[in-house]
Amino acid sequence: MLPDPLDVVRAEGPWAHRDVVANACRFHVVEAGGGPLVVLLHGFPTFWWTWRHQLQSLSRAGYRAVAVDMRGYGGSDHTPHGYDPLTLAADVAGIVRTLGEPSAVLVGHGWGGLVGWTVAAQHPDVVRGLVAVGMPHPVALRHAYLADPRQRRLGGYALGFQRPFVPERQLVRDDAALVETYLRRWSGSSWPDRETADVYRAAMLVPNTAHCSIEFHRWAIRSIPRRDGRRFQEAVAAPVTAPVLQVHGVSDGAILPSSVDGSAAYAGAGYARADIEGVGHFPHEEDPLAFDAVLLPWIETLPRA
Repeated sequence: MLPDPLDVVRAEGPWAHRDVVANACRFHVVEAGGGPLVVLLHGFPTFWWTWRHQLQSLSRAGYRAVAVDMRGYGGSDHTPHGYDPLTLAADVAGIVRTLGEPSAVLVGHGWGGLVGWTVAAQHPDVVRGLVAVGMPHPVALRHAYLADPRQRRLGGYALGFQRPFVPERQLVRDDAALVETYLRRWSGSSWPDRETADVYRAAMLVPNTAHCSIEFHRWAIRSIPRRDGRRFQEAVAAPVTAPVLQVHGVSDGAILPSSVDGSAAYAGAGYARADIEGVGHFPHEEDPLAFDAVLLPWIETLPRA
């Protein structure tokens, strides 16, 4: 028996839930601690709860940690449009300003990492530093898909998402069992346990989340030959000016470590990379202590806002 979807979205813990408005959209955010702002961006198929360990570790380290439900997920608005990276980047830039801060460190996983790269390119004034987890720079990612058949095979699920209606039904069938399949396939360890898998399955059952989460993938594929896809590639082509930390699980079942290799060219001089052994696509959940041992010292090297 899965937990109630609305209960997992508003899960209790050493944090506070609130709603903020940015870019004409309402966002559910979860906040802990005080100090310099660190904004945490989740990927597919998770939601803010993926950062529950870092909400606590960052707040203990003297930071104001804010985990966001991205547009179309969890307790945030499930809008009919707006799932391209430029719109999502404007969402994040607006959230930082709505939180009353001039800038933040962004920590993004998966799709959240791709959005983080885009924010750093398009809204550099709001980014003090970027931590990209399990996600190369968008241009490097595109090159990896074009050049490496292994990466294309791993990303083949996104091609299946291009069909109308069917993927949404498949994603929620049998209490969103496919969500657990993706988590286990992409993990490089025994993660997730039963309780964790059930939470993510339940969250996918929030009305319209399946459709909105698939819309991210539909834009990514369908935009390739279109003007908006070319405009996006041009928008992120110049190296970002903020310091960048690239974190990757050595056993990532979604994004090959070799697919990350070209990212340094788009990060200027302030680029560092940490590959974590024994974990896959979700290092911040599979081994939170090892992840925090990389994350926290790196953030400490950044100038305080």
